[in-house]
Amino acid sequence: MSKGRISDRKLGVYVCHCGGNISDYVNVEEVRKAASLEGEVKVAKTTMFACSDAAQKEMESDIRELGLDGLVVASCSPRLHTMTFRGVARRADLNPYQYVQVNIREGCSWAHREDEKGATEKAIALVKAGIASAALSMPLEPIRIETVPAAVVIGGGVAGLRAAIGLSDLGIEAHLVEKSEKFGGLLGTRRSIYPGGRDGGALIESLVQEAKERENIHLYLQSRVTGKTGSVGDFEIQVLGPGKTPETLRVGSVIVATGAESYEPSEGEFGYGQPGVMTLSQFMDALDQSEPGELVVNGRPVQSICYIYCVGSRQDAGEPGAHTYCSRFCCGSAMHAAITASKIDEDIRQYHLYRDIRTYGKLEPLYEEANKLGSYILKFDPQDPPLVKSSTGDGGGSEKDGEGEGDEEWVEGEGDLMVKVKDKLHGDDEFSIQTDLVVLVTGMVPRKGDEIQDVFKIPVGAEGFFNEIHPKLRPVETVMDGIMISGCCQAPRNAMESVASSLSAAAATGSILMKGYVELEPLVAKVDPGLCEWCGKCAEACPYLAIGKAADETPAGGGKAVAMVNKSVCKGCGACVPVCPPEAIELNGFENERVMRAIEALAQAPHIAVQQEAEGRKAKTEEN
Repeated sequence: MSKGRISDRKLGVYVCHCGGNISDYVNVEEVRKAASLEGEVKVAKTTMFACSDAAQKEMESDIRELGLDGLVVASCSPRLHTMTFRGVARRADLNPYQYVQVNIREGCSWAHREDEKGATEKAIALVKAGIASAALSMPLEPIRIETVPAAVVIGGGVAGLRAAIGLSDLGIEAHLVEKSEKFGGLLGTRRSIYPGGRDGGALIESLVQEAKERENIHLYLQSRVTGKTGSVGDFEIQVLGPGKTPETLRVGSVIVATGAESYEPSEGEFGYGQPGVMTLSQFMDALDQSEPGELVVNGRPVQSICYIYCVGSRQDAGEPGAHTYCSRFCCGSAMHAAITASKIDEDIRQYHLYRDIRTYGKLEPLYEEANKLGSYILKFDPQDPPLVKSSTGDGGGSEKDGEGEGDEEWVEGEGDLMVKVKDKLHGDDEFSIQTDLVVLVTGMVPRKGDEIQDVFKIPVGAEGFFNEIHPKLRPVETVMDGIMISGCCQAPRNAMESVASSLSAAAATGSILMKGYVELEPLVAKVDPGLCEWCGKCAEACPYLAIGKAADETPAGGGKAVAMVNKSVCKGCGACVPVCPPEAIELNGFENERVMRAIEALAQAPHIAVQQEAEGRKAKTEEN
């Protein structure tokens, strides 16, 4: 490196084979040799699996016995094993923030499978940059914040109710805030929910009653969350109730369970807007109002129903505002509706026009039961979807276009609507189905104009739903510390899945609040008051509102205005660093000099041939 070596550092470098994921495309021995030539490196080794117990123990032993004061692991993504190797450092009494992970799997072996030499050279360069960074690493300590043993749950549907009760079970005070006049959401309006056919309204009522009986649950109806101050462990949440008098709740965490909305088809989409064409949600309302013996919708008896699946889901990505995702719950809901309709009138005829049926897991029996009750299942090509129009025939029923045997199988009673579809299960034969009712099996979409996002700055994914940190490792946590998400605000879900996620959110909240304190990453922004002149540009750039104006009361400062970072709110994103004219602000763990050293090392990393020559010179010198 051009500015000399940090000669007093003792680093350990470990290059992982990853069981062939790396070593099949990167010459890990060459990478190890290159690392060993760096003056700060005390030991450099290869290992089959760096994350294995044996490899971790070897690292711990080297740290203790060789007096290492820095650790570099060249393996897979830091998102996967950062905490693993920080644990190695901690157990060996090395500060965990003096560890650097270099990604040579996703960044080298997987990205350059057709070029082993190039992948190896790139890995050497990245490892040298990691060594340069580790050589300037400094011990850091987590930011500790005392926590308030209470939480706000926003949204009073089944997810919110179960989250509040789950918090209560853990001994955490829960404030349940619902903006409408009653709890329950969409589920509370259903007389029958799948898969067990339980009364949704009765279920919600039982949960509400249980919440009312808990002393540590406080219920707020016709109320909205309008503001937030503070940070994880100690938030102040502003709630505006029906009396228009704001109330401030002091809590340690927040669970957002605001749900989603049903997709509203556009006028003319699959005939929507015509009499007899309705959404699945509207049809389920009609089912709840019908009595056994005759299905009546909008005052008219119904003898036949045609369901069209994936309306508002799995749309063409080229369309503006397209919902390209699968809403998952819709197939099960439609099958349950068909079963319910058959139980009301066993003679009713039902047709399911689908792209793919996804009654997954324990919902498969719904598909089987609907089949047994006489539902006809027809698969259409999404490039050639069903056509819905008013019936112009004489009431002769549905007939298959063209000639052939079996036409009579599809004849049914009078109907005001005609649905034409090509069935891929019958060789693309076209069927004209005359029916009384067309039910559009609509999916879920994110709530529009959700003020919760404005208040809490929760990131959203490509589909518009609130985004978790990691779908498997941290499935209900957001990048905003202390803010959890659950239920359908996160993704389309059925009631069972919503309850499971709400209990997960309650457990995650408990893990923060029950021990009385929370520790945050110290990788946050810091300000040099001697350089800062407060121009406000850093505060404007900060997406988390973590920077404010303060007076430097030190003798050298004399009360001048400077930037101040709220460490408990800062996420270490670095947006403030490049906009600061005097370079008065930088990040812990990513200081300017440290980053520049890594860049210089990356730029100066030699090719393999040059590296081998340098290795030879070093060996000859040692012999002499």
